[in-house]
Amino acid sequence: MLHGAGVLRIDHLPPLHGHLRVPSAALLPPLAFAALAVAALPALATRLRFGAVLLVAYGAALAWAVLLASSGEGLAWPFTHRQEYLAVLPAVGGDPLGWLASFTERLPAYPTHVRGHPPLPVLVLWVLARVGLPGPLPAALLAVATGCSATVAVALTVRRVAGEEAARRALPYLALTPAAVWIATTMDAFFAGVGAWGVALLVRGGTGGGLPGVLYGAAAGVLLGALPYLSYGLVPYLLVPVVAAVAVRVTRAAVVGCLVGAAAVTAAFAAGGFRWPAGVAATHVEWAADPGAARPYLYFLVANLAVLALLTGPATAAGLAVLTDRAAAVPAVPVGRTVARRVIAVGRTIAGRVVPVGRTVAGPVIPVGRVPNRLGAAAGPVRWPRGGVGALVAAAAVAVLALDVSGVTRGEVERIWVPYAVWISLAATAVPGRRWLAAQAAIGLLLQGLVLSPW
Repeated sequence: MLHGAGVLRIDHLPPLHGHLRVPSAALLPPLAFAALAVAALPALATRLRFGAVLLVAYGAALAWAVLLASSGEGLAWPFTHRQEYLAVLPAVGGDPLGWLASFTERLPAYPTHVRGHPPLPVLVLWVLARVGLPGPLPAALLAVATGCSATVAVALTVRRVAGEEAARRALPYLALTPAAVWIATTMDAFFAGVGAWGVALLVRGGTGGGLPGVLYGAAAGVLLGALPYLSYGLVPYLLVPVVAAVAVRVTRAAVVGCLVGAAAVTAAFAAGGFRWPAGVAATHVEWAADPGAARPYLYFLVANLAVLALLTGPATAAGLAVLTDRAAAVPAVPVGRTVARRVIAVGRTIAGRVVPVGRTVAGPVIPVGRVPNRLGAAAGPVRWPRGGVGALVAAAAVAVLALDVSGVTRGEVERIWVPYAVWISLAATAVPGRRWLAAQAAIGLLLQGLVLSPW
């Protein structure tokens, strides 16, 4: 109907931005790898030392993303598009500071992706070219290597927030995420890695005081402070490190270090002549003049979430259902609790130790019994985890909803959701099992085989 009305002129396969295609035999290598990974990863995640598990998961994530991309147009193909970041590198030339100072003024003359983002992605690729790695392939390798490293960073964060067992459960799902279809082909995968490592460093050093806490916090602050200069759509992402910091009770030293690091990034860009609010305003003008701004708001309010469901897979949807049902059994948070602590209270419902009879949490006694879930089976005794994996999921979900409701993300969110999808996918740990892991891989294969995406 929307196509007939001429409303979706630039979207040929809604809610996705792409075209339908017929799968080819090139999909056989990722299919074979997925079968092997589904069979082996859960056992390896349980038996190996944690450090070895991280390496295996990172290798699996790399192989999965690269094999998927190679079964289509290849790793480098999306970066060759004339609307991508690399197309503007000649304008930067040998004067990046001059280019930065005039970025907002000259924005209308730049390619689409540059007009829609702050200047940092271009500067990252400029540095890559300056160190002897120019062109689409090095850019793609940077994106996939950094994006897949989010698997490790998220697992390290989960280990701090909820314990090693939860981190081990999460790793197979992080490695075989359907979002890998876009992790190997977009700079948004690089953004995902930067953000995930920012959160991981914050919680890693946040439990210790003194100089180490300050240094870890400062490093986290630099990475997290860089996010708004990588993408304007990553501002809501900062809710994730806030919730993680509350969950592990980071020290004051780490918080101070983080704020100083983030302030240093802002100061550096301001000194270079780029003012973030001016950049936002200029980008909004370009967005309003783009055909994408004419897309129907109400349709994409729902369609964007459908794309998120594809990126995170059926195991995540099932896990969210379990999480929601178990959260209903948790006593209400007393009046006066902070918002961050409410999120954590809801999040502490996925896994952990069984609450003993008569144990009180936030006052009321938790009833003994089994909690029914939406999957049609009893979910088992109410459990209260040592940390808030669900809090991380909730924080990322709230951030996505904020972007979705804002209306500035009307379609083409496959890549935009990638940094958020790696956190929301943690909900899949509520439904562990090879069948769910196989379902995740199947969605990734179907997306790669059936959808011809520009990224």
